[in-house]
Amino acid sequence: MTRIQAGQALASLRVLDLSRVRAGPTCVRMLADFGADVVRIEPPPGIDANDNMFVDDREGGDFQNLNRNKRSLTLNLKKPEGMAVLRRLVATADVVVENWRPDVKQRLGLDYASLRAINPRIVLASISGFGQDGPYAWRPGFDQVIQGMGGLTSVTGFPGQPVRAGIAVADSSAGLYLALGIFAALLERERSGEGQWVHTSLLHSMIAMMDFQAARFLNEGAVPKPCGNDHPTASPMGLFRAQDGLLNLGVAGSGNWRRFCAALERVDWLDDERFATERDRIDHRAALTEAIEAVFAQQPVAHWVDLLNRAGVPAGPLYTVPQVFDDPQVRHMGATAQARTRSGKTCTFVTQPVHLARTPASVQAAAPECGEHSDELLCEAGFTPDEIRRLRAQGVV
Repeated sequence: MTRIQAGQALASLRVLDLSRVRAGPTCVRMLADFGADVVRIEPPPGIDANDNMFVDDREGGDFQNLNRNKRSLTLNLKKPEGMAVLRRLVATADVVVENWRPDVKQRLGLDYASLRAINPRIVLASISGFGQDGPYAWRPGFDQVIQGMGGLTSVTGFPGQPVRAGIAVADSSAGLYLALGIFAALLERERSGEGQWVHTSLLHSMIAMMDFQAARFLNEGAVPKPCGNDHPTASPMGLFRAQDGLLNLGVAGSGNWRRFCAALERVDWLDDERFATERDRIDHRAALTEAIEAVFAQQPVAHWVDLLNRAGVPAGPLYTVPQVFDDPQVRHMGATAQARTRSGKTCTFVTQPVHLARTPASVQAAAPECGEHSDELLCEAGFTPDEIRRLRAQGVV
């Protein structure tokens, strides 16, 4: 089998993926989808005591979605021969991605200085829970813990009822930020001819994702608090009840407010002192919500969503996950693609939301079986059939 070619934008790159769980694989998935030759390096079965935590089901949707378009090579890095194989691969690679705790790569001899000695053009991309140094650098980082420490849990949910977000925000954002850093390092390498160490952490990424909430505190001293489905700085903006269910409404700013009142044929609200300004509408949110829902109760969600959008007012239904993928716009965008696993199972994947008109990303292959491409990758690295047999006999591969 030749390399998987999912796109042309990154077709010249080879990436060694030493990462596990979610943050690292999220980063590498983007590189793979745009055409990089990604080699997922993982321990042979039985070597890692935490195997079942990292890869519970290789044919499950989560693992498949994270690891599509990659090839798999098993290497026992606890053996010197395994490290020797990896170093030979580093010599031909552009990027190495890892998300171990910071001390692990020093212990293995896979820190940036060691990799640079093999290949000065290499980009080492690292994700940690809390950073590469500092008082918490040694701590393991899990998304839920980071959501709490990064402030997200404190602004999610209702007053007195903090709630974690329903997705792995810290993991996914760290992966995306690392991909951005890799692209920047590769672009700089075109000028300097040298690679560099790129790293991010779940904690810093989570804080960055706090965005306007963090900026409000740092600059105005406003301490963000949970406000359920309402927006903290705009009204009416949030979830509202209509005749047959709930819809999301986004009426921020005076222009939207005027269009909203006109669409609902309630221009009298424009003269109501309680609703005169954005601040007034926030202060009298309960009264405004009651008035809006009295109007919304007269028609179903679909009616209001159509009416308001035609009037230029942002509004949308509250979907379940199945409803998301049944939406005509989602289908039109090509938000999913399919590929078959080696066993013949058809898996459906979420595609890249970034569209390149000339060199787009694609899904060409399902996630690999453990070590599925070991022999071909070792052959590509220059190992002979006898050497490969010897590596297998030694438990290196």
